[in-house]
Amino acid sequence: MQLLYLMDPATADMLLQITVAALLGIFIGMERSAAYKTAGMRTYGLISMGSCLFVVISHAISSQYIGLTSFDPLRVASQIIVGIGFVGGGIIMTQEHKIIGITTAAGLWVSAGIGMAVGFHLYGLAIFVTLMTLFIFTVLWHIESRIKQYAHHLYINRGDHTHRDSKDDV
Repeated sequence: MQLLYLMDPATADMLLQITVAALLGIFIGMERSAAYKTAGMRTYGLISMGSCLFVVISHAISSQYIGLTSFDPLRVASQIIVGIGFVGGGIIMTQEHKIIGITTAAGLWVSAGIGMAVGFHLYGLAIFVTLMTLFIFTVLWHIESRIKQYAHHLYINRGDHTHRDSKDDV
């Protein structure tokens, strides 16, 4: 901890931002790991931390060159979104005529946004979105499962056997 006292306040603040972003991503990844999803604590933590890192770097660089160049930190943020799109695209697959991985890809996209929010010092927003993401992953999963069970029951009672019991994470 004494190492933080030896640093200038700006560096200590950047390390705090990176740590908070990583922890929030890991927090979401814990739920994904518990649900046996492909992306877990390490993936979510790295996505959130990496997104924060790019924002922190762009913000630090732009503040050093105020007035000398037209450097916009939001350009870096927008490119993070594009990069996460490629990661998400690699997670979405088709398996047995079902699309899987969409929720995981969306979660990684949100995790990148959480990291960017921390990078821009929007801690309250980042924490709120983390909690909302966990709510969606957990509480809404249970509600959605009940709705699917009810719908499956209705289809069977009607004699419509074309309905598929879907256990993917769409």
